[in-house]
Amino acid sequence: MRKYSILAAVVICLHAPTVRAEEVVRVACVGDSITYGAGVANRGKNNYPKVLGGLLGAGYESRNFGVSGATLLKKGDLPYWRTGAFKAATEFKPHIVIIKLGTNDSKPQNWKHKAQYAIDLAALVDHFEALPSRPKVWLCKPVPVYRDRWGITEKVVKGEVIPLLEGVAKKKKLPVIDLYKALSGAREHFPDGVHPNVKGAGILARSVYKALLKGALKGKAKRAAGRLPAKAGS
Repeated sequence: MRKYSILAAVVICLHAPTVRAEEVVRVACVGDSITYGAGVANRGKNNYPKVLGGLLGAGYESRNFGVSGATLLKKGDLPYWRTGAFKAATEFKPHIVIIKLGTNDSKPQNWKHKAQYAIDLAALVDHFEALPSRPKVWLCKPVPVYRDRWGITEKVVKGEVIPLLEGVAKKKKLPVIDLYKALSGAREHFPDGVHPNVKGAGILARSVYKALLKGALKGKAKRAAGRLPAKAGS
């Protein structure tokens, strides 16, 4: 575990150059009900941002900014942009931002505005990247939909939302966390077909954690090549 703790710390040195050595690294988990932890037993303890914080360990503060029913689309029925969580995540001054939105966007009343999805996602990324804390932003592919309900459909999530997300990530050169792949074949961890349970949330948290470690390793190689600062704050 000490090896992983050291690697996790590299994320900060490489991706958040404004972080001072003594400063707690703030991780903002932006998302919908899946981030919030709907359907997770003992939610306050077992939601994925909470579990992620435990994996990252001392020196990190992983905070949950999930909103049930939230959409990425500004014209959706519950735009994340208009929530208190959006304001709170901004005021949190994060060093790392994990964005997981798109499941609720697949609902018919929201997806009729799909032409705006990529535009709104890019705008959300720009909003966080412009903060004084200069956070590193990570995009998450939505988890699989094992049962179409509430207007949420697997067809739209997999066939339309994810490709648009990949396009934005490629254009803006952002890392992507493939939660769709991580939770594929895990139907037993989705009691209602949409929301992961405790075990599913744990898989989600570990997937995010591993992605941060992978990013740290890549960043370390870049620093060795002289393209990144040798230490935080430089």
